[in-house]
Amino acid sequence: MTLRKTALRFHRWLSLSAMAFWLIQALTGVLIVFHWEIDDALLSGERTAIDLVAIEKRIEALTPPGSGRSVGSVWESGGSPDRFDLYLDEPDGSSVIRIDGAGEILRTRTDGEMFVDGGWIDTLVLLHHNLLSGDVGSWIVGISGLLLLSNLIAGLTLAWPRRGGWRRALVPPAGMASGAAGAYAWHRALGLWVVVPAFLTVSAAVLLVFAGTTEAIVRPPPVAAPSESVEGGKEIGFAAAVSAALRSFPGSRVSGINLPADDMAFYKIRLLQPGESRRIYGTTTVFVRAADGQIVAGSDALNDGPRRSFVDGLFPFHTGEMGGTIGRIAVMAIGIWLIAIIVLGFLLWRRRSGR
Repeated sequence: MTLRKTALRFHRWLSLSAMAFWLIQALTGVLIVFHWEIDDALLSGERTAIDLVAIEKRIEALTPPGSGRSVGSVWESGGSPDRFDLYLDEPDGSSVIRIDGAGEILRTRTDGEMFVDGGWIDTLVLLHHNLLSGDVGSWIVGISGLLLLSNLIAGLTLAWPRRGGWRRALVPPAGMASGAAGAYAWHRALGLWVVVPAFLTVSAAVLLVFAGTTEAIVRPPPVAAPSESVEGGKEIGFAAAVSAALRSFPGSRVSGINLPADDMAFYKIRLLQPGESRRIYGTTTVFVRAADGQIVAGSDALNDGPRRSFVDGLFPFHTGEMGGTIGRIAVMAIGIWLIAIIVLGFLLWRRRSGR
């Protein structure tokens, strides 16, 4: 058996075997490119200025002493810079509460809700990330991504034109619109046009899934809480801690805050600076000591070295946000391309096999 026939058999049967997984990944990926904006657009409410004191009061109202409740973290909603999600832990469960910049509650959703109150959007995101199956699902997604990468290489090898055949390969003749020949021509042409950006996008996804291995290989400088601690309770509030972090990086905006807990005597505050590759969830990090409000550690995303920048850049590269709105549309187009290439490949197999 020649190398080409071996590659063809590998390409065909791997495609048929993993087709369902790849379709799920491509379809959900297309649907969630703008999921942050969609989620916020479905909620009524006007834009408000961010009032950190009002947000602190909302957190205090949700977690009165003796209630057993606690807010573990606060994150920007992603669709609007003046809306935040509070992650509330309670004795009988947990919930996500969306508030505006003035601390007014816009929506409350229990953590297990999969459809109403915006739950359907999170369900799509989790389906894309881990097939709704936790760590096992993440492994399946990662392995299917590796298989997709190998299949893209095999497909490119098979589709590579001979000398002088590039024009015909990239632009199929008008008369080849139907039948097995037409399906093959368009399957090949679409593959040649988009295989390189698709390979890079899928590669970033695989590296994100296996983030632990990626960091072990790249070895970026760690962003870890300082080991020092100061005796005493939480003496400064949310607003004071976040304000201190914002003063250390003028012009930045709040992305997320992990509040102090029994095992962490600091506010861990993530900021987004102008110039970062991300649209949301910036990776500039500031640790503010809860006992006295002193900044004791941090990481500047604009000056943290190439290894950390590479690891932190995988997410905005995969989502396309590194390239702004055009980049996100391009990633959506890659997802649509993958759906089309799978469908054309399946039709080609059916027509050639007479099924």
